[in-house]
This record gives sequence, structure tokens and C-alpha cells, in this order.
Amino acid sequence: MILPVKCLFADAKCILTANGVCVSLRAFYRGYEMVIDFFVLGEYQTNCYVLRSGEAARESLVVDPGLGAEELIAFLAEREIAPVAVVLTHGHIDHIAGIGALRESYPDTKVLIHELDARMLLEPDANLSALMGRPFAAEPADVVLKDGDWIEQAGVRLQVLHTPGHSPGGLCLYSSEEGIVFTDDALFAESIGRTDLAGGSMAQLLGCIKEKLWPLADSTVVYPGHGPSTTIAREKACNPFLQ
Repeated sequence: MILPVKCLFADAKCILTANGVCVSLRAFYRGYEMVIDFFVLGEYQTNCYVLRSGEAARESLVVDPGLGAEELIAFLAEREIAPVAVVLTHGHIDHIAGIGALRESYPDTKVLIHELDARMLLEPDANLSALMGRPFAAEPADVVLKDGDWIEQAGVRLQVLHTPGHSPGGLCLYSSEEGIVFTDDALFAESIGRTDLAGGSMAQLLGCIKEKLWPLADSTVVYPGHGPSTTIAREKACNPFLQ
């Protein structure tokens, strides 16, 4: 794992299945103020982030509770941290599957998603769970987002950057104060999201990355939807899809 620039402490716990798949990995990162707890969930190894305004904060904003969210829920219960809201960076099953279990334990949790992916919460065909043979549908989102919106939940403030191409409503979440961006399945370390699924577009994704993410400071730490963290500078220099 590549630790981010502002990592002061990392406490990783990895649970392996019989076939060696990492289904629960947590690390603790500290920015200027925000505290980020990080999990890798399910067989698709989706990165899930729990954001708090400080170490003593007992409210959180959760990003992408995916498949196999039991470890996430256990962590929240153990630390007595309430998830005030969930932000979904897009509507595919590997990023939304934990909503049901999370709301069973925390029924007041609000769900936020971009307006163009909102229907994926309701339609197993659209969120690809039907394709997996495990149809999943959730309640409608509490808040639908659009480009340029600000999310202010649990003392955390993030700007919405609409970055379609992997899905129509894919979005990134940016904090200039913290110097971080959560890049969904748009930008990965030395890779990008797949564009061969319904609503995908390689040209659109590459254009959005260059238009929305490249202008960010080179030192901005990138937290992607899968895989290790990176920086904007590293991806500008090394990402083979964007040279």
C-alpha cells in the first residue's frame, strides 16, 4: 500500500478469506484536521472511507459502503461513531451494497448520490447487482447532488466534482483545505475506471479527469475507489492512460 503524503499513523488489519482475498483492511490517516478511517470491502475490494472532523468527533460521513460492510459497521459500533450521512460516488453495486445493513443499525443516516445515478439505488439491472445474480435495491436517496454542490455533514466539508465516464453520475469529492480528493472509479493509481459498462465513455472520462482533477494542486492526495492512494502529481507524470 502506498501511504498518502499526510499519513502520520497507519494501523492496518487485514482479514483473508480461504482464497486469499482481502475483505477488510483498515488504516488511519490524519490530514490537517480531518480523520479518515479506511476499509477495503468485499470481493471487489472497494475502498470505503469514514470521515470525521477530528479524532474526538463521534459523528462521521461515510463514503461508499460496499459489499461486505460488516467490518465497517462493527468499527462504528465499537468506536461509538454515528454515520450521519453516506455519500455514494456512483451507483454500482460494489459501492452501494452496504447501505441496507448500515441503515438497519443507523436508520437516520442520510444517503447522497449524484442525480444521474440516483435510479441505480432502485434498479438491480442498473446497479449491476442483477448481473451478479444478487439483485439489490435500496430506498431512494435523501439528497441528489450535482456538479459544484457542497456537502457539509458531520463537520466535514467537501465539494462535488461531477466526473462521468465510468458511470453517468460518477463524482469526486474535493477538500482544498485538507488537500485531498476522493476520486471514485474515475482515477486510480496509474490507471482509470473501466468505461465499457452501461453509460460509460472513455472520451468523457479522460476529458473530465483533465478538466476537473488536473487543475488541483499537484500535492493533492488522491483516495480512489479501488487500490492505493496516490497524488495528482504522480498521476500526471506516470498514469499511462493520461499521457
